[in-house]
Amino acid sequence: MPRIVVFLCLLVLSIFATAQKQEGLALTPPMGWNSWNTFACDIDETLIKETADALVDSGMRDAGYIYLNLDDCWHGERDENGFIHPDPERFPSGMKALADYVHSKGLKFGIYSDAGDETCAGRPGSNGYEFQDALQYARWGVDYLKYDWCKTENLSAPGAYRTMRDALSRVGRPVVLSICEWGDNDPWLWGEEMGHLWRTTGDIINCWDCEVDHGTWSSWGILRILDMQEGLRKYAGPGHWNDPDMMEVGNGMSESEDRAHFSLWAMLSAPLIAGNDVRNMSKTTREILTNKDVIAINQDALGVQGFKYKEDLDRGLEYWFKPLANKEWAMLVLNRSDEDQKIRFEFKKEDVIDPDFADQGYGFNANFSRARYDIYDVWEKKELGTTRRTLKTTVKAHDVVMYRLTKITEEKPH
Repeated sequence: MPRIVVFLCLLVLSIFATAQKQEGLALTPPMGWNSWNTFACDIDETLIKETADALVDSGMRDAGYIYLNLDDCWHGERDENGFIHPDPERFPSGMKALADYVHSKGLKFGIYSDAGDETCAGRPGSNGYEFQDALQYARWGVDYLKYDWCKTENLSAPGAYRTMRDALSRVGRPVVLSICEWGDNDPWLWGEEMGHLWRTTGDIINCWDCEVDHGTWSSWGILRILDMQEGLRKYAGPGHWNDPDMMEVGNGMSESEDRAHFSLWAMLSAPLIAGNDVRNMSKTTREILTNKDVIAINQDALGVQGFKYKEDLDRGLEYWFKPLANKEWAMLVLNRSDEDQKIRFEFKKEDVIDPDFADQGYGFNANFSRARYDIYDVWEKKELGTTRRTLKTTVKAHDVVMYRLTKITEEKPH
């Protein structure tokens, strides 16, 4: 029997050249939860079941957070046929039983591996075992794979991710493939062909504007990662997203910083993967993460990433816009500074045109001088009139204001 298993694996591998990425997945940015930011390697099946329960009870599942993803350190050893098994002490019931529990809650189940010989935490990687791992994941009922890039010396990133893509495509189960090579090999240039999202930077950390130097690599605060997204929006869209990493909402920053972080990720059409302990989150954290109006901007069917329209460097202000379906727009003003800032925005004097997609239709030109829009504040939950008026407000330090603009008239030029 072992020889038959190996032969079948080799047979399938021999026809991988014709395999393709699984289509029809992640047509909007994936939403869910991942274990790493809060728990790192301290995970077990009790934690995962409790988290599944909390995602349901908190309203997060119903808000769209459907992927419950294990990160590194779930691994045990490979058997005599090369198939990976979970750590028997941490996951005594096995991954199939755990996936079944997650699925019973109306959630999808995600897992982690690495393209190299070992994962970043030293567990068995998938290099040379891609088909066996994909087959094992399908047997367990896995719906999402985060695929990391540690211990990958002498490997080609496009080649390694293509191999896992091909393996997943052959096992008969739809699996979202999350490319996690930290932007080192310009994955936005080739990622659409290989997977459904790709990391654009190194790891995030729960601070507003900092770099934490680990020697050979760094972790980055919210604003640092935001700045690294410049120039990448034209590569993203339905089924292929830029990923600025999992969220740190609820992990120790201020309420204003959490609100800004969440809003910016929504404007970036980023995957909304929570990284907090959802079992014990505050009411404020839950309300931020489940704001349906902000989520709707992120999940908009048009799938166009937002852009920075202009900035006021002296006061630390940035004005962002994001085209939405039905010729609507999202607008955000970010205050990067340590002081509250008053703003005044005269819509009729602003010519907001999408810098990358304007040639795709009139909907990518806000045309505020001729068109009139209703203004809805998505955090304050109130109507603010129309764009015929000048927007005047105060943006708190390390915070944002965010609006949805809905067209109501198209006026003739005077």
